[in-house]
Amino acid sequence: MKAIRKPQLTPLGKGVSIKTLQVTGLSGMIMPPHHSTKEAVIVVLEGQALLKMPGSKHLLKEGFSFIIPAGEEHTLTIQQDFKAIAIMAVDSEINFD
Repeated sequence: MKAIRKPQLTPLGKGVSIKTLQVTGLSGMIMPPHHSTKEAVIVVLEGQALLKMPGSKHLLKEGFSFIIPAGEEHTLTIQQDFKAIAIMAVDSEINFD
């Protein structure tokens, strides 16, 4: 059975109310279904990925930003080597379903 290669989440910084994570992945990587307990903003620095949520798909490209609603299950499929910053509340948790 082939191991699933997932994008990496790396903590960057934490303030009083906001934290940032770097999301990096190579083409073909998939982040399985997950959700954040609070709203999150994704700012794409490099590459391209497809964000799938129930009933919608969003192409995330360099220079693009997107707000993911709290509790909204989603997956991320990397289409071109990818780097983004996730910005969310400091008490937000990412839960894999």
